[in-house]
This record gives sequence, structure tokens and C-alpha cells, in this order.
Amino acid sequence: MITIISGTNRPDSNSRAVANLYAAMLAEKGYETQILDLADLPDNFTATALYDNVGKDERFNKLASLLPTSDKFVFVVPEYNGSFPGVLKAFIDGLQYPSGFRNKKAALVGISSGMQGSGLAMSHLTDILNYLGMHVLALKPKLAHIEKNFDGMAITNKLYTELLVQQIEQFLSF
Repeated sequence: MITIISGTNRPDSNSRAVANLYAAMLAEKGYETQILDLADLPDNFTATALYDNVGKDERFNKLASLLPTSDKFVFVVPEYNGSFPGVLKAFIDGLQYPSGFRNKKAALVGISSGMQGSGLAMSHLTDILNYLGMHVLALKPKLAHIEKNFDGMAITNKLYTELLVQQIEQFLSF
């Protein structure tokens, strides 16, 4: 089982649409996936699921329970203010320590409206995942100007498609 994490809680986000596309690409290769969409987090989870409340918020726990069923994760990482969304960091912070990421593998796909393709965001997230003991695949496609290169269902940029295919091939043997 591969868990794909849509790294924002923004409703109807490009991150979720890219996560859906990635899941379809993996399904074509015969792999089972599940999507953990941070848009499904409770609005107040930072008050009800973190710190002294770890393990007490059932909606948060339902999403967190998807993690132990996977050995591999794909993070679709949008760029927010030069990094990744705070909701993703808050979600990670809400997991019981040590988290279910230790000795597991991850692939990162960056998306952005601008021309950076979420490169800095993926670097920040890689540091955190490495700290938690997760192994991160080196190939991290940066899908810049996402609105120009993705129609909501398919990548329209040939290079981006090739990069995703390469990443999937490497990730499956990683």
C-alpha cells in the first residue's frame, strides 16, 4: 500500500488533483494506493489533536491511522510563502512520537503557481522527514506554473509527465 498525502487543507486543491493523477499512474502499474487529504482534517485539530491532546481527536486519529498501513509515501507538496503549508507540519507534529515514518520511504512532488516548483518547500520537508528517520527519494519533480501545465485531470507539459514517470519507476524499486 502506498499512501499519497495531499499536502494542503485547501478545498478542491491542485494538490489533491495531482494526488489523484499520481494514484491513477500507480494503479496502471498494479499498485494499491490510498490518499490522505489534509482537507479532511478537523478545522480545529491544532487545539484538539496536538500536545496534551495527542490521540484524543477521532477525526485526526482516523487520518493518522492510514500511516501504519504503508511502507511508502508520496507527498504532493504545494509551495506556500516559500515553504510547504503549515497544516502539513501541524499534521506531522500531531502524530505520536516516534511517528510512523521511521524507516519508511517517501517521494516528493512539488507544485507551485510560480516558477520555483516548490523546490525550497521540498527541501524543508525533506529535512523534517529525514529527522523523523524517513528515507526520501532524490528525484523530486518540481511542477512550476501548475495552472499552465495541468488541466485538473492531466499534466499538459510533456517534461513534467516524463519526470513523474521516472520518479514512479525509481520509487517502486526504492
